[in-house]
Amino acid sequence: MTTPCPCKSGKDFEICCQPFLEGKALPETAEQLMRSRYSAYATKSIDYLKDTLWPRYQKTFNSIEVTEYAAQTQWIGLEILDTDKGQAGDAKGSVLFCAKYLALGQVGEQRELSLFKKRKGRWYYVEPMEEGARL
Repeated sequence: MTTPCPCKSGKDFEICCQPFLEGKALPETAEQLMRSRYSAYATKSIDYLKDTLWPRYQKTFNSIEVTEYAAQTQWIGLEILDTDKGQAGDAKGSVLFCAKYLALGQVGEQRELSLFKKRKGRWYYVEPMEEGARL
């Protein structure tokens, strides 16, 4: 039985984001990391969210808060609106996305331009950027 990937790539979960969440592969691009982090929220893979956060910020990551947030939120759609750099050979990149969710009976959306950086061959989520900012 196949399961569509939560990131809405159109691929099966087991060949899309699941290998990243299970530590069997590393995302090769900033967009792959963005999609896998969305899937981590959708599947409540909290450790993956911490592990893919820029190392300097990992020590302040609040697993309890993120777990509570994930428990209250059902992620229902992801649209990648734009990417800048972030390819396999780049050191940084950005992804503009819109994530739709259902929380406390209300549909909402999170639109964010996210900064990603690569360190020792691995992509990390760094922080939101001002929309319109360029690398």
